[in-house]
Amino acid sequence: MPDLRRRDLLGLREGGEGTITGTVVCAAAIAYAAGHVDSSWELSGIILGTVLVYWVAHLHAVTLGSAMTRGHHPLAAFRHALGETWPIAGASVVPLAVLLVAELLGAELRTAAWVALTATVGLLGVYSYIAGVRGGLDTGGRILSALAGLALGLLVVLLKVGLH
Repeated sequence: MPDLRRRDLLGLREGGEGTITGTVVCAAAIAYAAGHVDSSWELSGIILGTVLVYWVAHLHAVTLGSAMTRGHHPLAAFRHALGETWPIAGASVVPLAVLLVAELLGAELRTAAWVALTATVGLLGVYSYIAGVRGGLDTGGRILSALAGLALGLLVVLLKVGLH
């Protein structure tokens, strides 16, 4: 029987940096594209495409780095890189789901995009709080960690406001 305590569906335990990177990329895609598309399907395609490009770039970089610095065969390096970088791609699932559910519940595209962007900023705060917990920080440190994640997300919100 699998140990459910060890499941790491969001990749936070083994690939936290990838989850954060993918979430920020997703937020930036929402921030930029929301004012330039006519449907949530178009916005979803832009989000997925942008995250895919960043993931493939990171996959390539980790593969090359592993082959060059560790002397791994390129196929072994690629398998290693797949395992290490998948959280970048996986990070788009929650923001996309929020976007589509908001629209299914009747929100206009602009509102659904803001809901998804807000949820994504919230995720950055939660992920950062979890990092504080796992890093052994006290309550104040955990809160500061969460605030740092929220601040990163708010930079993306400022990008959206500045672009539109």
